Amino acid sequence: MPDMTKSQSGGTAVDTAVDAVAPPTAVDTAAPGAASQGKPRSLWGDAWFELRHRPLFWVSAVLLVLLLAVAAFPGMFTSADPRNGDLTNHFLTKPELTHFFQADWFGYDGQGRSIYARVIYGTRASIMVGVGVTAVVTLFGGLLGMAAGYFGGWIDSIISRIVDIFFGLPFLLGSMVVLNAFTERKVYVVIAALAFLGWTTIARVMRSSVITAKQADYVTAARALGAGTGRILFRHVLPNALAPTIVVATISLGAYISAEATLSFLGLGLADPTISWGIDISDAKDAIRDNPHVMLFPAGMLSLTVFAFITLGDAVRDALDPKLR
Repeated sequence: MPDMTKSQSGGTAVDTAVDAVAPPTAVDTAAPGAASQGKPRSLWGDAWFELRHRPLFWVSAVLLVLLLAVAAFPGMFTSADPRNGDLTNHFLTKPELTHFFQADWFGYDGQGRSIYARVIYGTRASIMVGVGVTAVVTLFGGLLGMAAGYFGGWIDSIISRIVDIFFGLPFLLGSMVVLNAFTERKVYVVIAALAFLGWTTIARVMRSSVITAKQADYVTAARALGAGTGRILFRHVLPNALAPTIVVATISLGAYISAEATLSFLGLGLADPTISWGIDISDAKDAIRDNPHVMLFPAGMLSLTVFAFITLGDAVRDALDPKLR
């Protein structure tokens, strides 16, 4: 029987044996000066090395940092009240340059409200919905997919059939039906409705990754040395199956922001007094011919945000998958 006491290096015999069998998830390939002192990089270290040399990654990262700052501290970017309307400014396009942060750079909407201030404050709701839905579906779908892929058998059959049922429901239509049941649709209600139907893709991706990872030699060695199910799942299988899930979640985040704007445009998403880009686009649809600027700026910010998340997801995907280089 193997000695399960602490080894001289500070780990158990299971750790030592499994680490000896398990290959590194990614090795330094051909880049000169890639690894310090000749040591191979891990999967995440190799991915970060690739990301640092991609201009699109830095463009999307800077945009996202700026958007997160705007969402967290909108008062730092404008001192105007986004709900304060003055009908004397009805569709006025000339900005007032009395102060940099008081300037209404984008003009005014039909109710005389500052479009610039509403775009700034609308960032918070959109980012909260995108991040909230992504967190919920990644956690819930990831756990179900991991259970289905690792245990297999009847557990996999039941979870897979549930995934197939939910996957067959139209995403936007199903979200509209769920949201229509609520009279007060706040941010957390929209998050719950989108997450209710959005977890299936993450579950499928995680299931496939776990099935591949559990067949590796280091998992077999850990099981043979007596490692428990929880230890194998969270120490050996999950770290090696997480990369595809992170890529899908990053790309999906932009899609959830777009879905929230679509639902708000249709009147089934966020509603006043919440400030949202989708609400502003909906309010501007009747004035698009004579005053296109009212729709241009919130729609532009929405497109820029979705672009930043999708570009970041593409960069992360290319960095985590050496076959795509």
